[in-house]
Amino acid sequence: MSKASQRLAVLRQLYRSATPAPTTRLARREELLLPMADRVELRTVFFFPAEREQAPIVLQRCCYPGMAQELEIHGEEYAKRGFIFVLQWCRGTGGSQGEWEPNVNERADGLTTLHYLAAQPYTDGIGYWGNSYLALTGWCMADALPPQVKSMYLGVYGTDRHTSAYQDGLFRQDILTAWAQENAGVPIASNMMDSYRYRPQLHVDEALWGVSLPWYRDWISHTDRSDPYWSQGFWKMLKDIPGKVNIPVFIREGWYDHHLGSALVTYQDLSPQAKAHSILQIGPWNHGYGLALTHHKAERLADDSVQSPLAWFEETLLQKRLPQKAVQLYAIGADRWETWPDFPVRARQIQHFYLDAGATQDGAHALLPLPPEAQAQASYVYDPEDPVPSHGAESLFHTREEIGSLPQPACGYRADVVSFLSASTAQAFEINGKLNARLFVASSAEDTAFTAKVMEVFADGTTVNIRGGITTLAYRNGASQRGSYTPGTVVEVNITLWDIAWLVQPGSRIRLDIASSDFPQYAVHSNYPGVWACQARTRPATQRIFTGGAYPSVLEIPCATPD
Repeated sequence: MSKASQRLAVLRQLYRSATPAPTTRLARREELLLPMADRVELRTVFFFPAEREQAPIVLQRCCYPGMAQELEIHGEEYAKRGFIFVLQWCRGTGGSQGEWEPNVNERADGLTTLHYLAAQPYTDGIGYWGNSYLALTGWCMADALPPQVKSMYLGVYGTDRHTSAYQDGLFRQDILTAWAQENAGVPIASNMMDSYRYRPQLHVDEALWGVSLPWYRDWISHTDRSDPYWSQGFWKMLKDIPGKVNIPVFIREGWYDHHLGSALVTYQDLSPQAKAHSILQIGPWNHGYGLALTHHKAERLADDSVQSPLAWFEETLLQKRLPQKAVQLYAIGADRWETWPDFPVRARQIQHFYLDAGATQDGAHALLPLPPEAQAQASYVYDPEDPVPSHGAESLFHTREEIGSLPQPACGYRADVVSFLSASTAQAFEINGKLNARLFVASSAEDTAFTAKVMEVFADGTTVNIRGGITTLAYRNGASQRGSYTPGTVVEVNITLWDIAWLVQPGSRIRLDIASSDFPQYAVHSNYPGVWACQARTRPATQRIFTGGAYPSVLEIPCATPD
């Protein structure tokens, strides 16, 4: 059986055990070429339940023809449970007319479709469901819905596009460069790693892919958060939409989904009216809701990508009830779901692990509970032509085998990675929130990058990553636009890592690795100043990390447990 056939078989099995159980049968499947405002017709597929004059509608809008069989199963199964399931293919995809251009037409086309459905005599309420780009097609119109739309279920996507694309001036290449190559509208045979490494990246579309993609060039050339590109037009509209939503939204995410950071901003930006009845749920998943853990039990997930939306639409459309607000976080290592009153979770204490480059043990420098009095420094040479490979990461997409919490190499595995290691913990403690590495650093380059990866080293020596992150000197400390740096100057940088809920086991040690690259999770920094995508050359840089005395470099870990 092929992988595709196995996936479909698993999907059908999930529906067999899902609740609510079927109450009727699929009466008929119909197709319609639905005209949009500009008369372009979109292929729209209807799945009607038997014995229903009126029924609630669940709508999905999709641009991925490869998902057709999966979506057909959803349509059949929802119809058996008393819903009308409607699948519409975005312009230029799946049999719809028009030209495929990401994002541009989704709002207008989606609203035209919703108003058509709202006017039909068989409609008894509407819900919208989508993951990833299918969630974008919902978010982009969520502030202008007809009153018949009662709820939305939007997974693994966020409306803050700059957060999805950048971390302190460095582009998330394995997400958006890969997505651009795979959705360019024409087949592209180029090796993905060759695409990532091409310099200057601004010309990769025409030089390597043989197609002009102005929208991709826009993404990679506007690095400043304050750039007008992000504060006007489609992306500004999308960023502002959550604050205008007035219906319940289920936001489902994974700790190892590349859209997590943006999705959390989206949840926090929801209007009070929407948030009062919305749910945020984060599990130990990747972008496809696959389990992303290797050394932890996950026996209490008790939820899946079929049951969760089905239960949501049963409550909001069939039972016509307003859900209770909830924040549901899966705590890795504890193998439990935790319910919190709001997000972000308020830390009850901050554990400090101070870096000491003057002490060495087990091939690493020390992490201490108190700042060392003596000043010391560690140094390494960062060569952009030999970047540190991403291995165990939260912000990958195409390089699927490296996503998640994975076994890590021993300290000292590369000369350009500096490790710091704590003593064994006496008691378990739960990390909940954003970890932060506050470092005092210097470089021989006018601009460069620094990375931080935090790991748990179990009592048997096995090491797995908890969280990683990156910053640059130009965009250090959350700067919204590019700044300057004088080579050799010691400056403070904060590498703030994405939220996580993680129980550190008794007897474990905390390890922190500092380097200057994490490829292809992030674009390789050339060690030259300016827009990353315009750099045509690279050069090595000498990096220094200062600890102790006047330079109390420290790893800050927020801790909290539910009542």
